[in-house]
Amino acid sequence: MTEATQALRPLDGIKVLDLARVLAGPLCSAMLGDLGATVTKIEIPDHGDDSRAFSPHVGGESSYFMLVNRGKKSVTLDLKSDEGRELLLGLIKQADILVENFRPGVTARLGIDYEAVKALNPRLIYVSISGFGQDGPLAHRAAYDHVVQAMGGIMSVTGWPDGPPTRIGDAIGDVVAGIYGSWGALAALLQRDRTGKGQHVDVAMLDSIMSLQMVSLSQITGGKGAPGRVGNAHPISAPMDSYQASDGYVVIAVANDALFARLARALGNPGLTDDPRFKTDPDRLRHQEELRSVIESWTRTRSTEEVTQLLDEAGVPAAPIYDLAQALATPHAQHRQLLHTVQHRNAGAFQVMPQPVRFSGIASGGDYVAPTLGQHTDAVLSGELGLDGPDIESLRLRGVI
Repeated sequence: MTEATQALRPLDGIKVLDLARVLAGPLCSAMLGDLGATVTKIEIPDHGDDSRAFSPHVGGESSYFMLVNRGKKSVTLDLKSDEGRELLLGLIKQADILVENFRPGVTARLGIDYEAVKALNPRLIYVSISGFGQDGPLAHRAAYDHVVQAMGGIMSVTGWPDGPPTRIGDAIGDVVAGIYGSWGALAALLQRDRTGKGQHVDVAMLDSIMSLQMVSLSQITGGKGAPGRVGNAHPISAPMDSYQASDGYVVIAVANDALFARLARALGNPGLTDDPRFKTDPDRLRHQEELRSVIESWTRTRSTEEVTQLLDEAGVPAAPIYDLAQALATPHAQHRQLLHTVQHRNAGAFQVMPQPVRFSGIASGGDYVAPTLGQHTDAVLSGELGLDGPDIESLRLRGVI
């Protein structure tokens, strides 16, 4: 790892302006920062990103905000004022990437939409993340993760058949849109190297969450129609479900006949492979409840640890069902070093989780400390725009910063 830790990170020298709030946009820019970009977050004076108010707080700082805004600079600007917008335009002239997640139309009213700023900086990559995209019949609508999970189909396949459509527990609509936003920004950077020109990257949360559902889409395009809810089971393979152990639940995942033969041997019942109910995957799908009874007669007499160990030794994919705290405490997660401890000026020692991809030739680690509100305003305005102390103080007194 010596060469990797000494190498430049791929986005070193790239300047990102983050005009986004809460999760999708801020996550996009944070991931670019993880790769070495300098990310400057523009916030409302005296208020900041809405997520600064999200609990819990550590040393007066939102843990949510510190996770999603790791490694950024914070500059406060009143974008409703002419002077605030002029300062922003000065920063835009020097930026490589701008990330925003306003509802479509807001940036145009502020005079900072892509069409307005590309003449100032033709190389600018302008990433817009919104609920429904920049065009189309629903483009004007506001959206949160709940909304796109509902409209995007993923709630319809989450939960049990006799229960209501269920939201996936975390804000997957925001997260995947943020990931796609960073992916789009990187692709546009590569294109800019070839053409010398920036472009507008349009990411919709609704599009993003629909694109995740390959299994459901395969049923629709294959002529079977939209699938329904199947609990923790899988719509096209069995046994692939959660099962009761003596002290909790385990997941067992068998996706082909060879794996089922291994499972049958591990259960001490190799003859299951000859049972006409269980010979093939379609057979097992039709007889899942009978198969569940067979499997749980074995798992219920064993602990989750014993079940997963025995099945691992047999070459059958299986795992206990953890909450996130339990998952992070496992020796494997500790080895993978998913969490990084930083020293925050108010929160003290605090753990953050940067993007998890590991590279053999890219430096690991970085400055993952989130900023306090307006922490870097003076430094950025003087260093980037050449303002002196009296000018900055005058802007502050007038509420521009």
